[in-house]
Amino acid sequence: MSRGETPQLDDGAPTRVGLFGGTFDPPHVGHLVTAINVHHALDLDLVIMMVANVPWQKDGSREITPVEDRLAMVSAAVASVPGLVPGRQEIDLGGNSYTADTLSVLSREYPRAELFTIVGDDAAAGLHTWERSAEVLAQSQLVVVDRPGAPVVLDADVDWIRVEVPRLEVSSTDLRSRFSDGRPLDYLLTNPVLEVIDERSLYLVTEGGRG
Repeated sequence: MSRGETPQLDDGAPTRVGLFGGTFDPPHVGHLVTAINVHHALDLDLVIMMVANVPWQKDGSREITPVEDRLAMVSAAVASVPGLVPGRQEIDLGGNSYTADTLSVLSREYPRAELFTIVGDDAAAGLHTWERSAEVLAQSQLVVVDRPGAPVVLDADVDWIRVEVPRLEVSSTDLRSRFSDGRPLDYLLTNPVLEVIDERSLYLVTEGGRG
């Protein structure tokens, strides 16, 4: 099979599925660049951009945009991107979102597929803090996204796959601040995502509209 072909079984079922989870509040070009590059580097059938229902590591630290709005933004972001799909499985599970639970659901939905869990280098370095991390390792291959430069030191006992992606210093925190202070959002968010934000009046800081 040549690079770029979709690795599917004869019945069309995927054989290699990537899980890329996040709060996505909002989803930005850095998320898309990561998903697209991992999809290409590992010849994945698809990458599921999984919207966290309640991101337990962030819950209580700030106000989080309602989950259906975050799903709408992710759906808009990937609508025209081959190989990327939105995921609502964690929403349907309800409660706090744990990767181990999500992988259990995906293993039932894609029973013959190899699963890959895609994480940033900071999250990978904190693997020991994850809820039921042993289950995550048992159910999937861990993929760590590296940026150019010195790679993060990771647990040597884990069989990591490293994928280097371009360094884009974009953060959802900064983007939310830009809505408040009026700095440009051009090329940081895709137009379909901006349209969802406008339609749903997200990230407003005054009654009259965006800051």
